[in-house]
Formats: sequence, C-alpha cells, structure tokens
Amino acid sequence: MSFLRKLPIGIQSFEKLRRDEYLYIDKTLFIWKLVQSSNPYFLSRPRRFGKSLFLSALAAYFRGQKELFKDLYLEKAEEEQAVLENRPAWQEYPVFYLDFNTGQYNTERALMSQLKLLLSRFEEVYGTNKNEEDVPQRFAGVIQRAYQQTGKQVVILVDEYDKPLLQTMGVNEALNEQYRNELKAFYSVIKTCDEYIRFAFLTGVTKFSKISIFSDLNNLRDISLEKHYAGICGITQKELETNFQPEIQVLADGQDLAYQETLTALQQWYDGYCFAPAGEGMYNPFSLLNAFAKERFGSYWFETGTPTFLVNYLKEAHYFIPDLDGQVVLTESELQTYRAIAQEPFPILFQSGYLTIKEYIKEARLYRLGFPNDEVRYGFLENLLPAYAAIPFGETGKSVWQFVEDVRKGNVNGFMERMQSLIAGVSYDN
Repeated sequence: MSFLRKLPIGIQSFEKLRRDEYLYIDKTLFIWKLVQSSNPYFLSRPRRFGKSLFLSALAAYFRGQKELFKDLYLEKAEEEQAVLENRPAWQEYPVFYLDFNTGQYNTERALMSQLKLLLSRFEEVYGTNKNEEDVPQRFAGVIQRAYQQTGKQVVILVDEYDKPLLQTMGVNEALNEQYRNELKAFYSVIKTCDEYIRFAFLTGVTKFSKISIFSDLNNLRDISLEKHYAGICGITQKELETNFQPEIQVLADGQDLAYQETLTALQQWYDGYCFAPAGEGMYNPFSLLNAFAKERFGSYWFETGTPTFLVNYLKEAHYFIPDLDGQVVLTESELQTYRAIAQEPFPILFQSGYLTIKEYIKEARLYRLGFPNDEVRYGFLENLLPAYAAIPFGETGKSVWQFVEDVRKGNVNGFMERMQSLIAGVSYDN
C-alpha cells in the first residue's frame, strides 16, 4: 500500500505550511485562548516539539493573514468575536519576531551581534534615534516608535530565547554568565514598555529563573505546566488516530504488523510526554512524522542532539542510573527551575525532554519523573554506556545485541566473558 501526503517535517513557517498544503494538526484553539489577554507568556518545551511553528502561527494571526487560517478553529472564532465586539476582524499589529535559532553563540560578541541585527530590521521600518546608545535602549525606542507610528500596540515573539545559554552551558561558564546579564537587560524592556505591548510570547527549552534571566520580567506567565495548555505542542492520541490513519496503515504494512499492533508500537516508541499533573500523554511530533515518512521505527528525535553535558553531569554526580527510569522525585519548585550544577541535572533533563512526569503526588506536591518512551530510554542509555564502560561511541547497539544473541543461544560462557570484559572497563568509583 502506498499513500503519500505532505508531512511537515522540519517546517517551522506557518505560512509555508499552509500555502504549500502540508498536513496540519489544528492548534489554533490555543492561539485563541492566549490572545484573549495581553499577558506576556512563557512556554518551555523540548527541542523539535513544534514551538517555532506555533510561534509562526501567532505571528500570522497578529499580521492579519486571514487566508492562512481557512477552515481552522481560529477563523470562525475571530470573526464571531469581532461581531460581538463590534470591531474589524483580523486586525494587523506591528510584530517583532526575535529568532535565536540561527547563529553560533561561542564568542563574547556573538549574542550582542545577533541582538543588533534583529533590532536593525525593526529600525529599518520604524526608524532610529541617535541618542539610544545600547541595545536595551534601542529595543525600547523602536517599540515606542512602532506604537506611535501605527497607533497599534506591538506584538513581541521570541523563539528559543535560551539558545545562547544552552550553547555555552558547561562549555564556557564566563561567557554563559555574560550572556545571562545581557539577556536580562534586554528582556527587562518587555516589562518597562508594557503600555506599548499588545502581546508577548517567549519560548525556550529551559527556564533559567534561578539565575535571574526573568527576575525583572516578573509579570511573565509561565504556561509550561498548565493543564489547559498541555497539548499546545506535540500530538495527542486522539489527534494521532483521527489525522494519521493512512500513514499508520502504510507503516503497519511496511513493518508486517496489524493496524492495532502498530498503534501500540507507536505509543511505546514516541508517546508518554506529560506536561501537566495528571495530564494527557503527548507524542513527539518530530519522531512520529519521521516514522511515517520513512515507514519504520527509529530514534529520530534523539539522534538530532546528544546531551553530552548531561551525561557528564550524571557521571560526576555518581547517580544510580537505573533510578532515571521512574525513580526521580522533585518538588514543584525544583521542576520549574534550573541551576547549572552537576548535583541537580534533573530539572533540565525534564525540561529538555529526556525525563517526563510519571506521577504527581498531590498531598506532597511532588513529581515522580522517568523516561517518556522507548526512543528516549534506549537512546539515552546508549549514550550513557560509553561514558561508563570501555565501549566506543557508536558500538553500544552492537555490544548489547551480542548479549542478546548469547541469551537466545544459551551461551552462558560467552555471556559471562562479555560481562567480565564490560565490567573491567568501568572505573572503581562508578
């Protein structure tokens, strides 16, 4: 069986997705809920979970691009609300889109260079003021000029605000500290210019609240663990079964599985991410779409980035690795914050998607964390094994398979010889 539809693998532009007719799971209900207020919002989600695409859809809404929302939830909701409020539908606002995905942040001037480049694009439209000497002053000035020239408040959308911090964390702590201070001053403008801002939305992998990035921006509403926004990124079980029936059948045929067996396998491989207490499990969209496109199961998300510094943190902390699979317990405050020290790698393991909520202990307000699914479980352990034992990176799968073959053949001597060799390569401290 062959059934080809355009799957949006790696597509981050909502306009491109809609104009080129890629398959889209309608998430515009969440946009509608968000835009009813003028709060500045923050959303933390793992990489490749659809944050950039969602932010792009927000930009399209505030630019008044009605045609992109045809037959989606937001189209009807916006037009009905405009009638009730006796206002024109699809109003256009000045949109400041700050994208930190591009560039390498490995020098003292890298972050400031990127900020200046982003601001220069807005200043080309709304003008400059020679008295504005530093970046925060320029940011505040261009926001005010946009408001004065258009008569509309500004929309600020920040994609992957923490990319410069993640690239320098555990690599260059002095530069990481410099970046934190620069970003703190820059983002404080969102609060000081509140009267000129219609809406602000920041996304990232982590929330560095313990190290003061958002200390000045204390009116920020963090929706990362709110029940009503748990499904804002990712794919639910219902969305999977409703929208991907043809792709599931093709995958089933290719793997010589029944349809229901394929659903079970997809759940084991890619489901299990939980972003709220007692929340619904979410599928990793990047891995799911790749599995459909390639017609086979694989570690697609995990292979796009290895958490090297996290592996080193775990090794340095002498953590009992099996406990990662369901025995990590954190308080509510620990879960939502992050400090870059080896003794506390678990909040960022959660925020970056390597661990997820397995249970919420309501009476104690504690969260029990574990691996979300088999892709992360085996991918993470495959990266951990070379760090602990004398097995070259990339040889883990082969080494494990040799153990499996010994067990299947009843080769006790071969199994024990391999085990002794493996253990001999583990340092005494571990």
